[in-house]
Amino acid sequence: MSLVKSIKALGLFEIVRGMGLTLYYFFKAKVTINYPFEKGPLSPRFRGEHALRRYPNGEERCIACKLCEAICPAQAITIEAETREDGSRRTTRYDIDMTKCIYCGYCQEACPVDAIVETPNFEFATETHEELLYNKERLLANGERWESAIAANIKQDAEYR
Repeated sequence: MSLVKSIKALGLFEIVRGMGLTLYYFFKAKVTINYPFEKGPLSPRFRGEHALRRYPNGEERCIACKLCEAICPAQAITIEAETREDGSRRTTRYDIDMTKCIYCGYCQEACPVDAIVETPNFEFATETHEELLYNKERLLANGERWESAIAANIKQDAEYR
């Protein structure tokens, strides 16, 4: 047994084997992507930037039930609501502190009308803290910008909900 070990040590067997593995992967097709120009696939359940959705008639979906605010473990959501003339409740203030958010998706799961969702957008880096304090207008704008992708993800994931 020690003779075999000595022969392997003198012959630098491990180094030769490692160089062979290196040459194998050197000529194999590359698996890296050129990120800013190419993007990899995302799951329909990916949780990125938050958005508030609207109904097709343009009315906001949020009914101010405050379930998302109650279930948020990071306490990143703040909602204020009032009753309209027709008796329905709507939000007057809907804020999310994205620096507190842990992207758990509980707010999306708790919402009975799919008003608050997490979009497939993961590229929302900012330079200041204030840019990550989302108000209702910014959340609604995100919803309008990403509505087609959000609807496609919800449809694709519907059989598992």
